[in-house]
Amino acid sequence: MLDGYRLVTAEILYHMPDHHGLIQTFLWQEYDLAPRYPELTKFLDHWEKNLDGPLHSVRVATKRIIGPTEFPYANYMATLH
Repeated sequence: MLDGYRLVTAEILYHMPDHHGLIQTFLWQEYDLAPRYPELTKFLDHWEKNLDGPLHSVRVATKRIIGPTEFPYANYMATLH
């Protein structure tokens, strides 16, 4: 319905600019198109060009925004008076 957009969360680990032995975490979240992730790619390109903290790793998780309805069926039914 939303042209394939998904909620994308990226956990970005990067080295501290002044202390390369220390790693810090940055969480990024945006709506993006899987599997190419153009918005995430644009953000990471900006990071590498303009920020001093070099990237260590990026872990990505996605969730469809609109999916099939999840309807759990009841396994037990009781009546109280």
